[in-house]
Formats: sequence, C-alpha cells, structure tokens
Amino acid sequence: MAAQEPVWASSYGPGVPLHLDHGDTTLIDQLEATVARWPDRRALDFLGAGTTWGEVGERVDRVSEGLRRLGVGAGDNVALLMPNCPQHVIAFFAVLRLGATVVEHNPLYTAGELRHPFVDHAARVAIVWDKVVPVIEELRGTSSVEHVVAVDLTSELPLLKRLALRLPLAKARAAREQLTSPAPGAIPWRDLLTSPPLDASHHRPEADDVALLLYTSGTTGVPKGVPLRHRNLVANVEQGRAWVPGLDEGRETFLLALPLFHAYGVTVGILVGTSLGATLVLLPKPEIGLLMEAIERQIPTFVPAVPPLYERLVTEAERRGLSLQGIRYGLSGAMPLPAELVERWEAATGGLLVEGYGLTETSPVIVGNPMTTERRPGSIGVPFPDVDVRVADVEDLDREVPLGDRGELIVRGPQVFDGYRGMPDETAAAFHDGWFRTGDIVTMDERGFLTVVDRIKEVIITGGFNVYPSEVEAVLRSHDGVLDVAVVGLPSAGGSEEVVAAVVLVDGLERLPEDLGAHARESLAAYKVPRRFVVVEELPLNAMGKVVRREVAKTLSQSGSGR
Repeated sequence: MAAQEPVWASSYGPGVPLHLDHGDTTLIDQLEATVARWPDRRALDFLGAGTTWGEVGERVDRVSEGLRRLGVGAGDNVALLMPNCPQHVIAFFAVLRLGATVVEHNPLYTAGELRHPFVDHAARVAIVWDKVVPVIEELRGTSSVEHVVAVDLTSELPLLKRLALRLPLAKARAAREQLTSPAPGAIPWRDLLTSPPLDASHHRPEADDVALLLYTSGTTGVPKGVPLRHRNLVANVEQGRAWVPGLDEGRETFLLALPLFHAYGVTVGILVGTSLGATLVLLPKPEIGLLMEAIERQIPTFVPAVPPLYERLVTEAERRGLSLQGIRYGLSGAMPLPAELVERWEAATGGLLVEGYGLTETSPVIVGNPMTTERRPGSIGVPFPDVDVRVADVEDLDREVPLGDRGELIVRGPQVFDGYRGMPDETAAAFHDGWFRTGDIVTMDERGFLTVVDRIKEVIITGGFNVYPSEVEAVLRSHDGVLDVAVVGLPSAGGSEEVVAAVVLVDGLERLPEDLGAHARESLAAYKVPRRFVVVEELPLNAMGKVVRREVAKTLSQSGSGR
C-alpha cells in the first residue's frame, strides 16, 4: 500500500516536489561545480569590489595549502571570527577542502564568552578579523590556540575606498580604525593567500564528515556545540533551492546582511548562493547606508533577512525615492513577520516575502511558506521536502494533538543533526524516539500550515494556567504608545510566576500609558494581563535582532522595579 501523503502536500507551490535525491554530494563538490561552470561570473561583491568564481576557487586552493602548512588536517577544527567579507567565504571553503571543520563565532564576543567554546572545540588555528586578535590572545593558556591568522578587511575594499582611508583626515582615520588595527604576533592573511595551490590529490571531505560546528545556548545559557555534516547542509541547500523553483542558476544576486556566523546566514546565504552560482553581496554590518549603497549598485534578486531589516529597507527606500523593484524573493526568519510589513515590501518590490522557520540543529530551515501568493503571513508555513513533523502532546510525546490544538513541534529529516558535541545527556533530552524536539509550541491547520505560539521554556505558568508571552506581546504592541515589548514570567509566592512586561515607549512618550492594562484586558483573559509594566529604553537583542527574553527576565529580577 502506498504511503499516505501528508496533509501539507497540497500546500506546496507549483513544481516543488515532496521528495528529493540528496546523494553523497559535499559542499566542496558544489563549490567546485560552480567554479567550473561560471569562472568569469562575479561571485563576491564587497562594498563594490568584485571577485569572480574562478578567483574564489584559486584562493580557496591557496588558503587550503597555507592552512595545511599550519598543521590543519582532516577532522581538525578551525575557528572563524569575522564579519561578512570575502576572506570569510574563502576561509570557510578552504577549511572544508582539507576535510576539516569550520567553527563559526561572533567576532564581537568577549574572551569570557568565547572561553568555554574554545576549550570545547580545541581549535589550534583561528582566522580572525584583525581588530579582535587581542581577544583571541586572551584565550592563550586556557585554550588550544597555537596560530592566529589576522584578516584586514580594508585589503578587499575597492581601490578608491582604500585610498580614501589613507587620507590625513580625522574622518578617514576614524573610519580606518573601525575597520582595522595592527595585529602584532599574528600571521597575516596574505601569507595564506600567497601559498601555492593545494595538491589536487589531497584528501577530500566526505558527506558524513562534520563541516560546520556552531554553538547555541538556547534558553539555558550553557553553550552547546551543534555539529552539522556536509550531508545535513547539502540537504538543506537542495531543499531551499527546490522550494523556490524560480531561482535561476548563474543569474541571481543575493544581498547578505545576515551574519555568516549564524546558521541562517551560512546556509541560506553562502551555501544556497554558491550552489546557484549567484553573486553574493557581502555587507560587514547591516547598516542602512551600506544596504542602500549596495542596492543602488545592483538590485538584488533575493534578500534573506529578519523583519526589522525589511522594515528599515523599505522605509529608507521610500524616504530616498529609491526603487526596490526587481527584488523577486525574500525569506524572513528568526521572529514573526507582520502581515502589514509583507504588504509594504511586496508593494515596493513587486516580489514575494515569506516567513520560514528553523533551528541551528536543523541546518537550519525545516518549514517555510510557499513562495507563491498562497503564502500566509502569520504562519511559519509547511514542512520542507523530506521533512516529517508532528505536533505532539507536551505531556505525552507519543500522542499527536488534534489539528488546531497546541503541542510541541517535533521533526525528523535529512538536515537534522545527530546530537550535541560531547553532551550525551543533552542529546538524549533533545530527541524522542528519533524525533528532534524543537522546544516550540505550535498549532497546525487542516492544510498543514504551522503557527508558532511560543517556546516551551518561556511559557509562563501562573495560578496553574499557561500564558504564552508572544500572545500577550502582540496585544500590547497594538497600543499606540508601545514601540516594543517583551513579556516574561518572574517567580512569585507559592511557586507560581508573575506576568511582567518590559515596555519600550514610542518616541516622545515619557510615561507609561494609563490605559495600557485596560487595553490588554480587552483582548486577554485576566490571568494573562501583566501584573507589572516596566518601562525600559531598549530590549536586549541577539545577533539576529531577536529579543532575548531570559536577559529581560534577569534584568527585571535584579531591578525589582515597575508598576
């Protein structure tokens, strides 16, 4: 008997298959295929300076040999700490070519934040932005680092911009100091770049080798290493490409403002773009001026981003009178995508903007809205090809809840990782009978569309009732006086929790609106309405611009303030 199709099969866009043949391809195989097919096509654009795919291939070969001479071999870990830049992309693939593993880190982290991961992965070589070399030097003695390679971002700038940075002017000096600084004792990147090419017969990676190691703390605050194999990442690349059949090989331009040290930026940015032979427009930081300059140079065709970035782009383009027409696709993640923003973006671009969903542990994308006019703002979409999902009873994961009811999203698929690095207990807790537990509470409708309600670990239990912070936040944000808000649970008497809201007021408003509580009570049951409102200047955000609720809770617990 043929297997029954899942309920979401009818919700796929035209031409999107339910199943794919992933084979044993590696990320290096995909890179080399692109280099061979489009050697003269612009691969990287860095603030206007271009690098072709042929040049990328040559530089990867040379840097691979340079790393080999530093002792890097198959199975070794190499740490990368850089903004988005050409050296980042070259280093990424050079490490993989040796059969080694890339370990991505936020270049703005402190030595204290990096110490545990560096002890865990034991990388002997770190390739870093020259401005953060002193941070890595602090780790010597408590980590395995032997060689630090310093990357000067200015070396990849267009000639005129490099010359402008050398002018004897205060503005030029300040700009130069933002981008680069001396790194005595470190190995200059150019030493790797001027190495001879790696011998073509050198050991190649295999599909089951670990390609990428990322660290995620989730809601626990304890960094956990997430190893992703070539097989996992290639599967997600192929799923992503199949999801958007309109993407043309050798003709796309990706605008990459998302950090490449994040799973989303790596896969949807570098890896999908490389497999397509796209031009990757790399921005060292998501500043609106840099974004506008990039769009004025060449209109991108695909923009993976987060809602605040889309908002800033369309607002600034309107202010400048700059057309965004020609941006065909946008894939949003990390946080809810408002329907009104979708309308503004699609009107401004003539393209589509849809929401997707994933986690570091799933390479990262597992669910997406169809890239058609059938997309549903407010929903994260339906499962990707070859992804199975269940909405399980939190108290009994073997039982699926009825359609429309809340439950934990559990998944399995070719992009799902095997388990946390060296953490068997955490791995066992993360899986149930072969299904990965996302930790997210969702609902599913009759066509398979999923909607995230909240994180299990962030659900507030007050008086025996569950309160979902996202629901309360959505109501409070609809008040004219509220710019942003984060709702958390703080311990109260009797082992229960108190619902507390940290509120950012709109510009010009100095006091909390008197009717905010009444506004909440119009839409929420009494037990969901915050007992306290605390005015804050800003909310703590992670690198993707998502509010970190645990930091909000920590701050409010320490302050004890509020109405």
